[in-house]
Amino acid sequence: MSIILGYLGFEVSDLAAWEVFATKVLGLQVAERREGGFSLRMDGHKERFFIVEGPRDDLAFLGFEVAGAPELAARVEHLRGMNVEVSECGQSECEARGVAGLARFEDLNGMSVEVCHGPALAEGPFRSEVVASHFVADELGLGHVVMRARDRQRSVDFYDAALGFKLSDRITCDIFGYQVDISFMHAPSSEGQPSRHHSLAFGEKLPKRIHHFMLEVASLDDLGMAFDRTIDHRHPITQTIGRHPNDKMVSFYAVTPSGFEFEYGWGGRLVDDETWSTTTYDHISEWGHRRPPYPRPKKT
Repeated sequence: MSIILGYLGFEVSDLAAWEVFATKVLGLQVAERREGGFSLRMDGHKERFFIVEGPRDDLAFLGFEVAGAPELAARVEHLRGMNVEVSECGQSECEARGVAGLARFEDLNGMSVEVCHGPALAEGPFRSEVVASHFVADELGLGHVVMRARDRQRSVDFYDAALGFKLSDRITCDIFGYQVDISFMHAPSSEGQPSRHHSLAFGEKLPKRIHHFMLEVASLDDLGMAFDRTIDHRHPITQTIGRHPNDKMVSFYAVTPSGFEFEYGWGGRLVDDETWSTTTYDHISEWGHRRPPYPRPKKT
């Protein structure tokens, strides 16, 4: 059975700031406006992000996409067999997400998780105002999300058992004085179809439900120009451009209008379960990912 990260929903306190950020900095398109928010597009899907007005300024829900109605029904049955309470959503809720079928449950961290099939596709090709190449998404899913876990290992075990996500690797190290222990999970690959290195990751003791979400572009130049746009629009850079040791992504991190972070990347690796073996890394970056403000050079 196949599954990808299909969409994310954010509850935000400043819709206007988010629209400028999403279109002018990230390079997404407004797909549809609705009462109390709007949705965003990045590829052949009509909608990948749902922005809803509210005070939380955090991740509100995440959605996973499966191949069709029989697979959705099988996953609902499987979850109920694990004693997970699952709601099968009606037509109005399906229409709100732009999907043919939808089910919803809460994970161990109280996060609202949705599983859908039949997402609406856009009528025309995606064209960004500022991204010259394209986003790496479509059959790989929208990117990844790093979330807060009450218990990291229990969350990993739950998403493995409940949805079939597999552990890619783990990073445990000190980052700028903070002890970090993050587990990265990928969707199961199928023959001839490798998956993104990770669609989900879990860490503990985070201030919000979400630490960051990641978007990947197909051009190194588009990554560099996004870095410039982020500075021009005065979104604080939290980590400069660098390369991670596990997914090999070249990326930077900065702050969204809601206070949590986003990662903008290029060149991420894919996973083939037949050849992949998990690793634990003791460093977050091969190079770069420095945190401003930068120290003054030592006097010689």
